[in-house]
Amino acid sequence: MISKTSLQVIKALLELAQLPEGKSEGVVRIAKRIRAPQNYLGKVLQRFVHDGVVISQKGLYGGFRLAKAPAEISLYDIVGSLEDLKQWEGCFMGKTICSESSPCSAHSKWSKARGAYIEFLKNTTIADLKGK
Repeated sequence: MISKTSLQVIKALLELAQLPEGKSEGVVRIAKRIRAPQNYLGKVLQRFVHDGVVISQKGLYGGFRLAKAPAEISLYDIVGSLEDLKQWEGCFMGKTICSESSPCSAHSKWSKARGAYIEFLKNTTIADLKGK
């Protein structure tokens, strides 16, 4: 379903969402709190700096902070940046053509599950998960 990396980034962003506005947190502290490898987490968070989700600041009081409000960061934005969500579009049974008019044996159940998962990612934000 969701990769370990995506889950770690979600947890890291939840940590950043708890910070007072304008305050940054170092990757060492974040990694320690969410039990993630700090070097790996730092590299992955840099991807979200490029995506405009996180701000990175160097120096004594540097670290990471959110570039957007938690309500503006959907799980779809996070997971979609790290994982190939197109894998959810194909036929569960591997048919080349699978549609309502030419369905595979799993089509109706798979399309409901796929739709629910994608909708969950699109409609759930960091704000929704904050403090839980």
